[in-house]
Amino acid sequence: MPAPDPDQVLLGQFGAAHGIRGEIKINSYTEEPLGIADYGPFTLDDGRVVEIDSVRMQGDGVVARIKGISDRNGAETLRNRKLFVERAALPELEEEDDFYHADLIDLALELTDGSAYGKIVSVQNFGAGDLIEIEPAAGGKTFYLPFTRAIVPTVDIKAGRAVVVPPPETEARPEDGEPEAEA
Repeated sequence: MPAPDPDQVLLGQFGAAHGIRGEIKINSYTEEPLGIADYGPFTLDDGRVVEIDSVRMQGDGVVARIKGISDRNGAETLRNRKLFVERAALPELEEEDDFYHADLIDLALELTDGSAYGKIVSVQNFGAGDLIEIEPAAGGKTFYLPFTRAIVPTVDIKAGRAVVVPPPETEARPEDGEPEAEA
């Protein structure tokens, strides 16, 4: 998939179809889950444009009805698609230290001593909270850290940087096939 357009912000992702009348589950990334219906039209990661007709809570999740989708087969064509909106459609942030997850992409990460740690390449949520995907400054495979105040105590969007305090259990491990260092 091509790099996301910086003028587009990810607000959610479709899940599985719900029932036989075209409803579909949505993982909403808005502060209030049902608030996702206040935005749109959405551009999907495959280029299609969709609009939400209605949303409702079903247990802990959001179930939506999408304009033009009236059966399960139609809903299944949306499964796992990401929903983006134009940044201009979002409200202005009121607090100086507020930001959208999209603002974190490409921020330089530094340790508390100012040394380079890497950069943020994505923000993910697989169901247990937000994670930042980090490309290490020294190169190598990307990895994830929880996006919490304890691990990322400082985010300075204007300066293009954030401070990271990796948990003690974070350690470099040899790549597959590389011999481990001897003690």
